[in-house]
Amino acid sequence: MRAEHQNLQPLRQVGTSFAGHPYVGAVEPGQCVRIFTGAALPDLTDAVVPQENTSVDGGLITLTEMVQAAEHVRAPGNDVIKGAPILARGTRISAFHIGWLSACGLSHVDVYDQPKVAVFSTGDELQLPGNPLSEGQIYDSNRIAVTQLLANLPVRVTDLGILKDDAAAVKQALLDAAEKFDLIITSGGVSVGDADFVTDVVRSHGELALWKINIKPGKPLAFGRIRNAWFLGLPGNPVSTIVTLLMIALPAILKHSGAIPDATPRFYARLTDLIIHRPGREEFQRGIMGNDPETGEVTVRATGDQGSNRLATFADANCLIRVPKNWGDVGTGRTVEVLPFYGLVT
Repeated sequence: MRAEHQNLQPLRQVGTSFAGHPYVGAVEPGQCVRIFTGAALPDLTDAVVPQENTSVDGGLITLTEMVQAAEHVRAPGNDVIKGAPILARGTRISAFHIGWLSACGLSHVDVYDQPKVAVFSTGDELQLPGNPLSEGQIYDSNRIAVTQLLANLPVRVTDLGILKDDAAAVKQALLDAAEKFDLIITSGGVSVGDADFVTDVVRSHGELALWKINIKPGKPLAFGRIRNAWFLGLPGNPVSTIVTLLMIALPAILKHSGAIPDATPRFYARLTDLIIHRPGREEFQRGIMGNDPETGEVTVRATGDQGSNRLATFADANCLIRVPKNWGDVGTGRTVEVLPFYGLVT
């Protein structure tokens, strides 16, 4: 109907507009067309009246309420902006984006190629889970954790196993990987021990741009290039491996894949237990965030002993507690910054 011709006098219905089968006739003053959801508005009409706001007597329709022009009408293209991109460059395409692109009539879009990532663990002490341990051995958890944390990123991950503490073998494996992959990730072998050969290969056949960072856990982190491949050397201690991967590696890998890393959600919570901290390094402790059952206030506590070898501290954790480098011990009741895992594991 045309809103300017309404006066609550009966209108004569002259047709019906169905979704996919629009009404094509003329609609004159004093006339209306029945319309179904999703159907096209007939020419010379500008408003829709819900059925419950009408009364019907044969072919005559009487409005029980006044209606404004464009009411209950969705103009074509009303959810796009002329000249603006549908999706910004660097967007990680999700199911929601695919639905949106489809609604805009697009069946294909140009995307970045997924970077190829190689993952190694290093050390003679490592054994594959499920096998018996010899004297002095431990199970390799770092490589497993790294590959799992990379699983949801827009990259193609290849697990290249364990590198033994042999300078020639480490060199050959890293140089071979540099020919096939865009990024090489290792855990262990980047400290200052006599058997830490990885950084020597990086220096000799590329560039070591960064070595050691002032956080806890995770000080011995290395970054650079081996020939044409980027290199990221994570610490060997399991907790240090995961923390540096979450805080540093994952955002860098996202950027390398062409995506814009999302801002990490950060909350503030009341600490319910004492945290021991020596000033000097920024620290990320594994924590359990929740709500006080009486007040609803956000609270957090650390998951026990925070040794960098204790993967058990991640078992029940749902966040990291950030302790600034200039703080000492953090007392019960103090407000601390909390980074939830759902915002870190992208």
